[in-house]
Amino acid sequence: MITYEDGGLRALAEDGRWPELLAAYRQGRAAAVVEAGEEAAAALTAPLGHLIAYAAPPELAVRLFDRDGGAETAAGVADHDAGPLWEVLATRHSWLRLAPLLGPSPVRRLVAHTRALLGEDLSYGAEPDPEGVPLRLEPWEAAGWDETARVREYLPGGGARSALLTLPASREGLGEVELPPAAQSAGRPAGPRVARALAGLGALAPWAATACVRGQAPAAAALLARDRRVVGGYLPFALAYPALVRAAAVERSRGCAHGRLGLWRALAAMAGAGDADRADGAAGAEGTGGIDRREVNALVARMRCFTWQEPSAGLHHLHVALEDPAGGVAWVVSGSQDL
Repeated sequence: MITYEDGGLRALAEDGRWPELLAAYRQGRAAAVVEAGEEAAAALTAPLGHLIAYAAPPELAVRLFDRDGGAETAAGVADHDAGPLWEVLATRHSWLRLAPLLGPSPVRRLVAHTRALLGEDLSYGAEPDPEGVPLRLEPWEAAGWDETARVREYLPGGGARSALLTLPASREGLGEVELPPAAQSAGRPAGPRVARALAGLGALAPWAATACVRGQAPAAAALLARDRRVVGGYLPFALAYPALVRAAAVERSRGCAHGRLGLWRALAAMAGAGDADRADGAAGAEGTGGIDRREVNALVARMRCFTWQEPSAGLHHLHVALEDPAGGVAWVVSGSQDL
C-alpha cells in the first residue's frame, strides 16, 4: 500500500516531483479500493492527497479530481484528511488560476463557493450557479466574521485550524428570559416550503434538532430548549450566519461551501413559508428550484434571531431560533456535539 508516510514520497515532495507523487496517489488509491473499499481507500490516501492539494502547482493539483488516471484513481467530493481535498485546493489558489483547470463537476462548484467565502467576487468571472446562489458574498454574509476565519486554515504537513462552532459563544449580551409555555408553541405550520426549510436546516447540522412554529422566535426556542427559564437574547442575523455555515463543516468530509449552499436553500424556502397555508398551487408556483436573491435579502433584513444557552453544551453547539415577522413563522435549530 502506498501512502504519504513512505519516506520515498516525502523525499519526492521535498524535491517538487509532483507528477510522480500524483502517480503514487492514483496507484495507491486504486489498489486500496480493491483491497479495502472506497471509504477506506479515501482515508488511506488522504494524507498524500492533502499534500498535493496544498503544495503542488495548481495545474497538477486539480488532477487529483480527474478520472484520466483510470477507475477509482480520482478523489471524490468526500475525500478528506483534515478537511475535503477540494477545500484545501480552494484555499491555496485564486479562482483566476483554478477556473481554466477545473472541469464542470461538483468539485468545481464547491471550489467556486469556497473562493466566494474567502472574499472573491466571481459574479462576473464564472458561470452562474445552477441554483442561483450568488457567487459573491452579500453584505450580511461578510459582516459577521473575519475573512481569515471563514474556511479552515490548512497546514502544509496535514491538519487544519478552524474556529469552534459556538452559538451563543458566551453570556455577553444575554439575560434571563422566560420562554412561553409549550401549549402556546403548539401551532406548527405545514406546507412544501416549510418542509424544504426544515430539511435544509437539518442538512446543515444533522447532529441538531429542528422544528418550526407559527409564532415568534422564543416560542420556537421553547420547542427544543430544556428549560423555560434560559439565558438568552436577540442578535443580528449577520452574527448567527457564521455558525450556521460552520455547522455543515463539523464533519471533516464537508466544507464551508456545503454550509453556504445549504443555508441559501433553507433561506429561499423560508422566504415564502408564511404563505404555507395557501392552496398547493400557490405554494408550488415558485417550484423551479431557482433561488431569488432579492427574496432572501429581504428575509434577512427583517429576520429576528434569538439564541440561548443550555446547561451542558458540547464543544460544538448551536442554539438559535429564526423568526420571519412578516410571515409569522419561526424556525429553531438546537444541538451540541463533542469533538
